[in-house]
Amino acid sequence: MFRSLLLCALLLPLLGCGDDSPGQGNPDNGDPTKVTYAESLNVDLSTMTRLPSGLYLQDLGAAGTGAEATDGARVQVHYTGWLPDGTMFESSENKAPIAFNLGRRQVIDGWDQGILGMRVGGKRRLIIPSSLGYGSQGSSSGRIPPYTVLIFNVELISVR
Repeated sequence: MFRSLLLCALLLPLLGCGDDSPGQGNPDNGDPTKVTYAESLNVDLSTMTRLPSGLYLQDLGAAGTGAEATDGARVQVHYTGWLPDGTMFESSENKAPIAFNLGRRQVIDGWDQGILGMRVGGKRRLIIPSSLGYGSQGSSSGRIPPYTVLIFNVELISVR
């Protein structure tokens, strides 16, 4: 009996104690269809477009009318990101927009795929599976746990 307790005490930290809450080591939590979203996020996957990669996207309001975000283009976006529980983990609100070259792996794959085809002035919601976000590692800052679905609202500011 003592051996069993000792073995459990040694193995539980490695196994994550069987906790299946988002970001606690369960790969299923990285699938947008298998997590529960905070009501405040108003996520309804049935109204969104699902790409073959598992990324969900939805234009918010009227599509933009400016230049189109194409592969390799330098884009600037404003964004806000949430965890499924409704926790906002990052935003460019009241800051400069973020700039990067689309499709060059300078940002997470979910952004490279989800911003492609947007037009300047457009806003889009992205529901990003962990495989297109920070995967099994989570973010280096620790703000995004492993296997976490990410929710972003993005606005395309410019394309060069």
